[in-house]
Amino acid sequence: MNKGAKMTERRLEDVDSETEDFAQQIADQVTSFLLALREIAKEGGGSAISLLLLEVSQVLLAGARLGAQHDFTPPQEHQPDVGPEADLDELRLRLATILDSVDTYSFVFDPYAPEIVINQMSDDLTSIATDLENGLRHYRQGNVMEALWWWQFSYVSSWGNLAGAILNALLTVVAHDRLDAEFTGEDEDLAAANEMLDATGA
Repeated sequence: MNKGAKMTERRLEDVDSETEDFAQQIADQVTSFLLALREIAKEGGGSAISLLLLEVSQVLLAGARLGAQHDFTPPQEHQPDVGPEADLDELRLRLATILDSVDTYSFVFDPYAPEIVINQMSDDLTSIATDLENGLRHYRQGNVMEALWWWQFSYVSSWGNLAGAILNALLTVVAHDRLDAEFTGEDEDLAAANEMLDATGA
């Protein structure tokens, strides 16, 4: 066993197996979201909105699981140093290009103190990724309770609300795309029927 593995083992000594399993599940969901977000930003395409809708829905499930847990307590008063944040500026720019005309959206951050907020989805998705990635770095360095505390705290204070707003915006885009298209088709059928009726003198 190498030195790094021994350090990780020592850090995990006070974490019970149930908490370890839960942390592993959250880490897997976070990793999946981050990988998918990068892939969507890289590939783009007409399915990007639908894929983002799916991925945001799934990471919100992880957040809801964190929110339903008791408050996690970090073992140290100050966060351990896990190095600089990942540079996600390229990700943000790619997402902005893909989202294009639907990138800017509005939402109510606090429904009990309603105030309309106007943001860019590309910025908010990158902010969510930053929060999740920070917790993941703690987890990968063996700071399990610190990772859980950070994921839980940032979900309640920030990324959970942003992800919910983004989910609603993406669903609205999908709904307009599908429902408006159906309505358009019905209008065209009605117009064609009217022309047929006019031609027969009915």
